[in-house]
Amino acid sequence: MSSDTFVIDPSARMPDADIWFALPAGFIPVPLADFAAAEEVPAGAEDQEHSLGALATMLAGPENTPQFLELLAPVRRLGRVLAYSGVIHCSVGTHRDDEGDGSLLSSLFTLGCQETSWAPRGVMAARAAAAMADASHVETLELPCGPASLVEIRSSPQVGEMRHELLQIVTYVPFPDARKLAILTLSTTAVHRSDHYRNLLRESARMVTFENPLPMDHGEA
Repeated sequence: MSSDTFVIDPSARMPDADIWFALPAGFIPVPLADFAAAEEVPAGAEDQEHSLGALATMLAGPENTPQFLELLAPVRRLGRVLAYSGVIHCSVGTHRDDEGDGSLLSSLFTLGCQETSWAPRGVMAARAAAAMADASHVETLELPCGPASLVEIRSSPQVGEMRHELLQIVTYVPFPDARKLAILTLSTTAVHRSDHYRNLLRESARMVTFENPLPMDHGEA
C-alpha cells in the first residue's frame, strides 16, 4: 500500500485546465498569481500595501509579516516576470542531502506553456531540445502522455561579485494537439547532485497528463 500523499491545488479543478501534474514531497508552491496581482497596483498605493500585507500574513503569520515583506520584494519581481513569461506554476524545493553532509539543498521548479508551429509530437520534443545551446546532457523520453525530451544545462552566472554554478534541467512535453509545449524546468545550485535532480524531474514528467485524472464531483457534467 502506497503512503504517498497528494495535495490537490484548486487550479486542478478549473474548467479550462488542460494539463495536470504532481510533484514529490519537499516542494512548496509560490503564489505567482497573487504576486502578479499585487504588483499590478501602482507602487505605494493603499490597495497594494493591503494586498501584500494580507499575502505576507497568510504565508508567514502576523508576527512575522514585517520581516517577510522585506524578503518578499525580490520574489515579487521574480513572480511578475515568471507570470508574464508563460509560467503557470512555480514551486520552491527543499531536500536534505542524505548522501552528503545532511545539509539542505534548494531548487526552483516551474511549469510553463509555449505555443509553437505544428509538427509530429516526437519531432517537436526533439526540435526543442536541439535548440538548447551548450547542453551537457540530452535524452528522449517516452512518457505515459507521449514523447518528450530532457536537456541538462550548466552555467556560471555572476551574482554581484561572485559566480555561482547553476544546473538547469528542462523537459519538453508536447500537448496532444502538437501546437503547444509544456516546459518543466528544475533549477538548482547543487550541481554535484545532477543525477538526483535529473531523476526527480524525469519522474515528475511521468506524472504529466492532458486528461483530467481527478474524480468528478457529484453533479459535475
